[in-house]
Amino acid sequence: MKVFVKELRYTSRRQVEVIDITSDVESAVNESGVKNGIVLVFAPHATAAIILNEDESGLLKDIEDKILELFPRRGNYRHNLIDDNANSHLASAFLGQGKVIPLVNGSLIRGTWQNILLVELDGPRASRRVVVEVIGE
Repeated sequence: MKVFVKELRYTSRRQVEVIDITSDVESAVNESGVKNGIVLVFAPHATAAIILNEDESGLLKDIEDKILELFPRRGNYRHNLIDDNANSHLASAFLGQGKVIPLVNGSLIRGTWQNILLVELDGPRASRRVVVEVIGE
């Protein structure tokens, strides 16, 4: 069994932003040489998330708007007494920081409209990391 790890970096421009990272993850998988196994895509941040969904501009805006609606910046959060970003932590906890995707015959198994998306929840940020770990043979 082989294990390959690659770290990707992204810059965000807005407080809440959805960034399509599919092609970068696919490139990392190709670089790994692994043909069959699993791919972990993980954002090592408490205020970012990884989701799978369609990369369509209207839907991406809908996702961003829904996050802000469900987790408003100016909520009555205890964490805001320490750091004014409790909404970002809550959204990340509910969305999740990682996804595991099957890898079969060198291809990520995704639905027709499933792209891999990094969700910035506390931006803008100069640097966000995403770890891609490919495990298999």
